[in-house]
Amino acid sequence: MTTTLHGFSQSGNTYKVALLLQALQVPWTARHVPLAEFAAGLTRSEPWRQAENEMGEVPILEMDGKRLTQSAAILLHLAERHGQYGGANDDERQDVLRWLFFDNHKFTSYFATYRFMKSFAPVAPDPTLMAWFKGRIANAFGIVDKHLAGRPFIVGNAPTIADMSLAGYQFFPVEESGIDIAAQYPAIAAWRERLKAALPGWQPPYELLPGEQVAPKW
Repeated sequence: MTTTLHGFSQSGNTYKVALLLQALQVPWTARHVPLAEFAAGLTRSEPWRQAENEMGEVPILEMDGKRLTQSAAILLHLAERHGQYGGANDDERQDVLRWLFFDNHKFTSYFATYRFMKSFAPVAPDPTLMAWFKGRIANAFGIVDKHLAGRPFIVGNAPTIADMSLAGYQFFPVEESGIDIAAQYPAIAAWRERLKAALPGWQPPYELLPGEQVAPKW
């Protein structure tokens, strides 16, 4: 049965799942949800919620007759099913879970929203709101940069789904966010390079997923 990943190349949350599918060497195909339609509210429409995902979001992973949603839940399911990238022991598995929650609540959440508002939102973002998000990003990224300063990966000595989750938005062009991660967070920048080398089948998002790169709007 075909494994199908619904999403688009600008979606870092979709990219997280694609990274793991590649690393697991699971054959998969992409079903494109165009960025323009996403930005216009397609996934939040009631017909789409009823037919695709009640939460109004991508990614969606179809496999084994099931439809899985929420990137962290998908990563956990795949890691458990394949016995890979979930942590080497009980302590590591607990720590992986801890970082997945941190990523979804703070690390990805603030950065992804900031980037979307700057690059893809239909109207120019409010400067006060953007400044607030930027402060939150600095705090979350500072935590991760400090954590990575003395270790190769987020948990343990090999990549896990914690790395893939936190890396979801780390490989997009700097102009999309205006935040130069390499210049401001050297430990994160070095970690990104290690992930490129360590993850089988690694590709950047605009090569791995469907959808053309577009210029930032704001």
